[in-house]
Amino acid sequence: MEKIFLNCYICQKKDQNMKKYESSELIVTEQGGIYHLNLTPDQIAKDIILVGDPGRVHEISSRFDTIEHQVSNREFVTHTGYIGNHRLTVISSGIGTDNIDIVVNELDALANIDLQKRIDKQSHQTLNLIRLGTSGALKETVDVDSFLISKYALGIDNLALFYDLNEHIIDKEAVNEFVNQISWDPKLSEPYIIKSSDSLNDSFHENIQRGITVTAPGFYGPQGRKLRISPADPEQNNKLASFQWKQTPVTNYEMETSALYALGQQLGHKTLTICAIIANRPAGKYSKDHKKTVSNLIDLVLDTLTKQK
Repeated sequence: MEKIFLNCYICQKKDQNMKKYESSELIVTEQGGIYHLNLTPDQIAKDIILVGDPGRVHEISSRFDTIEHQVSNREFVTHTGYIGNHRLTVISSGIGTDNIDIVVNELDALANIDLQKRIDKQSHQTLNLIRLGTSGALKETVDVDSFLISKYALGIDNLALFYDLNEHIIDKEAVNEFVNQISWDPKLSEPYIIKSSDSLNDSFHENIQRGITVTAPGFYGPQGRKLRISPADPEQNNKLASFQWKQTPVTNYEMETSALYALGQQLGHKTLTICAIIANRPAGKYSKDHKKTVSNLIDLVLDTLTKQK
């Protein structure tokens, strides 16, 4: 399936005329950088780790042998460097699919658009986009302080539906099964389900748990939390946790993966999310040392990426 995504993207590109992007659509800074990230093409590697927290960028790059570039603009902090001969970039996206929309589009522009001529490059560069995040489990069987790979993203955020996606991107059969099985409220965002990139998934040890990750458009009500405003559906979490697809259950909540998978794969890149589980919602548990758990996850991701070549 991953080859189908990439081949369809390449065919689509060949059919397009080499249009010039207007300055209002592709915003380039006076220094030649892309608008929000404030990066130039030479400042990113092929392997890119995405984190939400800007402070986590330094935590990761402190493990690099050398650092080439350090760029900061708004909530987007970027460090690029080497572990041995392996070049890596780590970028903070901030929270939410709206920020992923900016980050993925701008990373693709850096890789595949000539920013000076404002036209697509002749050859396509595929990036490996790996989100390293934190997440809350929706099943008691998912242990706090464990790691979980998002084999599928279940988006209830609506962002990807603003794009003209290739028909192979969204698993429509899975979506129909989800809507029918849990009687999804049609007043809410139309859900969509997208699989991770197989090659990135397979690069991580098979013993790491895989699941369906729900991407929500908020932290409180959209994830079934109740403070002083009650969620519209108090049974939402139980309904979500009851769903599984091809023997893969819904396992956890977070706020970025659906957009990462949808936009990244539509643009011809490989995508994967791996999270540290720092809370278990049905059990009411929270990690006693989530920083240590995240640190261990960083080591795992860097070790896996740098041993691929």
